[in-house]
Amino acid sequence: MRIVIVGMGYVGLPLALEFSKSGLTVTGFDIDSKKVKKIQEGVSHIEDISAEFLSGQLAVGNLTISDQEEVISSADVVIIAVPTPLTGIGKPDLSYLETASKTIGRNLKKPALIINESTSFPGTLRTIISTLVEQSTTFSERNLYAVAPERVDPGNKNWNIKNTPRLIGGLTAESVKLAFDLYSIIVDQIILVESAEIAEGAKLFENTFRQVNIALVNEFAEIMSALQIPARKVLEAANTKPYGFMGFEPGIGVGGHCIPVDPSYLSYVAGKAGVDAAFIELANQVNNDMPKKIIKFVTKKVNYSLVGKRILVCGISYKPDVADLRESPAIEIMSELENIGANVSYYDPLVPNFKGKISVDLLTNTFELAIITVAHKNLDISSILDSAELTLDATGKFKNLLQVI
Repeated sequence: MRIVIVGMGYVGLPLALEFSKSGLTVTGFDIDSKKVKKIQEGVSHIEDISAEFLSGQLAVGNLTISDQEEVISSADVVIIAVPTPLTGIGKPDLSYLETASKTIGRNLKKPALIINESTSFPGTLRTIISTLVEQSTTFSERNLYAVAPERVDPGNKNWNIKNTPRLIGGLTAESVKLAFDLYSIIVDQIILVESAEIAEGAKLFENTFRQVNIALVNEFAEIMSALQIPARKVLEAANTKPYGFMGFEPGIGVGGHCIPVDPSYLSYVAGKAGVDAAFIELANQVNNDMPKKIIKFVTKKVNYSLVGKRILVCGISYKPDVADLRESPAIEIMSELENIGANVSYYDPLVPNFKGKISVDLLTNTFELAIITVAHKNLDISSILDSAELTLDATGKFKNLLQVI
């Protein structure tokens, strides 16, 4: 069996390594030649994958990486793991998925099992991927199609590809069986669902659930702040209830590929079906507004204008202990501070440089205010405190510091 995985990002590369580690023959394909070259050299762009592990798998010979689309031609299985972001106006951008589908179709020389891991709205496999692939193929037989939505959480040491339950749906019983047999090699628990649309819809709801609850707790924190009640203390008290409650924490907003994006895919398909997804849209807006609200909270705490102040933002990735900057609300906070006239620097041991800025040396710089926005484990808290006249914590993880929320 020869597997080709299209897209060597946060989903595709770990998946390729997992299959390769299991002894299967895998080719990773990506149109980004620079990324491909680095992977071929054993350089990992993903924190969860060490250079040693990557180099070892490449040396074994089961795994190859290429930027030549012809590698798809002899595949028995093609797995799509490309980005599905939003456009500038917040609508689904399926351009990568559409390009991948057309590329697969024109290169396949025989029928294959095509599995989509990229997140999209229900109906994507049936009406978009399969249609584009079949329109581009040169043989008469039809390919098989399944969907196994990714469940990747960068930096999570407890849950990985193997022990995270996987949903699988498909367009035919045969495609579901073949996908089940394949993923059973690398996944402990697989749940088969009745259709591709159920699997696609479940993926969107998983992250919409998180978006809505994070928005609720962020709005609640704002209410508590207005009432001069410590929101986190209230939430800790509520979290003692052993049933009918699930704890969420307020924060600076949401980042990464999933939570800021997936709910908009659900809202989009809802609109196409004539349903007003007002609740989802409101949650999106609440969390998108959090960086601006954080600055308001900060201004209220310090009781002075931030214009012209030397401010240090500590942590600019989208979540702790990863360097991933996708949709990072901390970056939005930096931008908003600059817009109001603050003199902004940043410190992040995982992100040495960003758009012309360099993570500052805490020992040689001083600031009037430092704001901890991402709670990396390796933040040098003592040096942050020494470098700033005042330090605020927007994460809730450093209880001895003055809290923003």
